[in-house]
Amino acid sequence: MVPSDPGRPRPPSRCSHRRRGAARSGRVAGAWQGGGVSSPSSTPPAELPARAAETTAERPWPVRLLSAKIADYVAKMSALWVEGQVVQLNRRPGAGIAFLTLRDTDTDMSLPVSLPAQVLAAAETPLAEGAHVVVHARPTFWTKRGTLQLSADEVRAVGVGELLARIEHLKRVLAAEGLFDADRRVPLPFLPRVVGLVCGRESKAEHDVVVNARARWPQVEFVIREVAVQGVGAVPQVSKAIAELDADPAVEVIVVARGGGSVEDLLPFSNEALVRAAAACRTPLVSAIGHETDTPLLDLVADYRASTPTDAAKRIVPDVGEERARVAQARTRIRSAVEHRVAREAAGLEQVRSRPVLARPHTMVDTREADVHRMRDHARRSLDHALSGAVTSTRALAAQVRALSPAATLERGYAVVQTSDGAVVREATEVAAKDSLRVRLAHGELMATVLAVAPGRRRPAAADDTEAAG
Repeated sequence: MVPSDPGRPRPPSRCSHRRRGAARSGRVAGAWQGGGVSSPSSTPPAELPARAAETTAERPWPVRLLSAKIADYVAKMSALWVEGQVVQLNRRPGAGIAFLTLRDTDTDMSLPVSLPAQVLAAAETPLAEGAHVVVHARPTFWTKRGTLQLSADEVRAVGVGELLARIEHLKRVLAAEGLFDADRRVPLPFLPRVVGLVCGRESKAEHDVVVNARARWPQVEFVIREVAVQGVGAVPQVSKAIAELDADPAVEVIVVARGGGSVEDLLPFSNEALVRAAAACRTPLVSAIGHETDTPLLDLVADYRASTPTDAAKRIVPDVGEERARVAQARTRIRSAVEHRVAREAAGLEQVRSRPVLARPHTMVDTREADVHRMRDHARRSLDHALSGAVTSTRALAAQVRALSPAATLERGYAVVQTSDGAVVREATEVAAKDSLRVRLAHGELMATVLAVAPGRRRPAAADDTEAAG
């Protein structure tokens, strides 16, 4: 806690505090060694664990021993330089000690700091709440209250040039991580129904965004989070507001607006925690922090940077008058295009209808009919010619066959003599008396028996038969 109560006793100086702590530790140790102080668990002091890792439920450390151990450990720490933001400053007239609370710029963590009043008065720049400072201090632990405090012997205000140098370094770090890459940016919705607005309480920026946006599109709705946009609470409040609006499914775009300010006033919007919170936002984010010359880091990570809150209002919603004019212009172009297309198709249809094939459709049939008749006559003539040639050839072949046929020979009076087995008889010696013969004439056949064979033409077998008979 911050020692800001005027009626509270003034804490001792750093040196006297260390001496008292050492003396208190010696007294406690002496009491344990001498047996004058008993532990709550009635464990003899000699049996207490020497180290924290050796403690058990049966052998615990008393609170006073733990506090003394922590105080001894903290007292061994070296003095160091600590950076932070002054969130509370307590200076009482005539008091030799001043108190302040040093807060981390990225979180809500803070530590109380005590320092001699003359050190605070000797600071080159008068300190006030909200100032960024570096403090040279030594940590001290108050055993009675169990709190950690810094005892400072020097304090320096961080100048604007140094702050800008740190912002430039942070800018390079975040750029190397890809937080400023163009491909991370998402396009803003054309016509958002609900807009989330993060702005100061009753600020001019809120008026500029809401009034100008509704003048352009009266149906737009706003979900407004009024927060601190400068000073100590700006970073956590703006970050929380962005997270809440991002979690609202009805919000389609988020605007973070502030009406400019000095470099010191705009420092929260270059804070690393706030920039990372904006980078993690899934809803399209518009940054409208300052004027043209102001470029906090939030502008680089946002999906769209507006130079002013009024510019943001013009960007997030379209102008209803302009959109109506565009719709009317589009309708005119569409009507003209349709009329032109209909006229072109009508002209093409008329041109097709004027062609002979459509003006006199029977012409095509007549032409095809003439072709059919012509091809039919040609086919008939070709067939007649082929048949005439075939008849002539057939007659010639018939005459030739007839001339060469055995029947023609028979018609001239010749006959074909065959034996009973069908063999043709060409010589008289091929038959014998009493053989049956078949005589084929031109018309009909005769069956005959050989009575005798011409003299001199008998077969040897017949002679043998005659001899046998004699």
